[in-house]
Amino acid sequence: MKRKSLLLALTVLLMFSVALVGCSGGSKETADGEKVLKVWAMGGEGQKLPELVKQYEQQNPGVKVDVQAIPWGNAHDKLMTAVASKSGPDVIQMGTSWIPEFANAGALLDLTSYMEKYPNLKEENFFDGAVQTMKHDGKVVGIPWYVETRVLYYRTDLLAEAGYPEGPKTWDDLKDASKKLTARGEGKYGITIDGRDQITTALFGWQNGSELINDQREPLFNQPEYVESIEYLKSFWDEGLVPQGLDLDLTAAFKDGTIPMFISGPWMIGTVKEKAPEIDGKWATVVMPTKKTNTSSIGGSNLSVFSHTKMADEAVKFVSYMSEKETQLKWYEMANTLPSVKEAWNDEKLKEPLVAVFGEQLENSRPAPFVKEWETIAQAIIASFEQITVGDADVKTELDALNEKAKEILNK
Repeated sequence: MKRKSLLLALTVLLMFSVALVGCSGGSKETADGEKVLKVWAMGGEGQKLPELVKQYEQQNPGVKVDVQAIPWGNAHDKLMTAVASKSGPDVIQMGTSWIPEFANAGALLDLTSYMEKYPNLKEENFFDGAVQTMKHDGKVVGIPWYVETRVLYYRTDLLAEAGYPEGPKTWDDLKDASKKLTARGEGKYGITIDGRDQITTALFGWQNGSELINDQREPLFNQPEYVESIEYLKSFWDEGLVPQGLDLDLTAAFKDGTIPMFISGPWMIGTVKEKAPEIDGKWATVVMPTKKTNTSSIGGSNLSVFSHTKMADEAVKFVSYMSEKETQLKWYEMANTLPSVKEAWNDEKLKEPLVAVFGEQLENSRPAPFVKEWETIAQAIIASFEQITVGDADVKTELDALNEKAKEILNK
């Protein structure tokens, strides 16, 4: 009976796999011989991209681009299924933190040999931090599509009253300004620091000289540089300079001055403009405050070519098109995402001060540690940081435990 059940299960699985290959396979041709290039794009990008590819189709008669929009919540599992079936798209949008995992699984085509034919793909076109997301085991497996980084948003009027009209420049400035702003009275704070964002503690660790995880895949979360950065952050909780609750309406608090500073990405520019027009001209962005450096994160998405594609040349040509300056600028207007190509930042569209600060910060930014286990480690970091800031755990003891946990994850 068990043998029959097992055979039935295997038969069903095989039928499912065949069906999956048939419905989600890669390249194909239309009835009139037109080649169809399959592109998977995630979230809002997948909804907007079909409009952008029309120009590519006009420039490349005989090729139709079929964009499939995939919700971010389903994207990882769908990609894993594509890898297992060897029947995915031709071009894939990859979150940069996913690249090590899928490159390690052999899912991403090595683009090194295409660099001379398609110079748009060359490393010198992109910010140094984005270049770090392009390679895995010496192979070029992704091309930066768009980028984001984190900067400091601040109320210029309130910071001027605290003595920092151009925003805090150093860690000491940030602490001093936060103290003065909190001293305004009950219910007032200096800044909010989002401990639930996996990149928050990394920013401060980098700024104090920590590598987080070294090239030998050894975690450094209990080393002095990282420990000092967490102690610095903890002091904002200890001294009541940040709100303790997590149900905060950030835009409203920024508008009414309850919280005059926060760290975030470019998406908040539009949000503040839309929801808090009353403070137009009373807020700005500035690069991250400096300790040893003012390093921030770099994120965004890359475009990769599926290793099992039957249309590699067409796929790489499409990625090259997406890396053209004019394409990047058009995508910026359509999707409000920042160009990965440095040359695009010379355009007037990106000279607005609020936006230009992000270009300045991108010159000193880096990705999260490029290991496939990072997402799991990041969740452990968030839990430890909460124990330290809310649970009042001893910093060194908690970070020793975090370091051991990270070792276990990396050595599995």
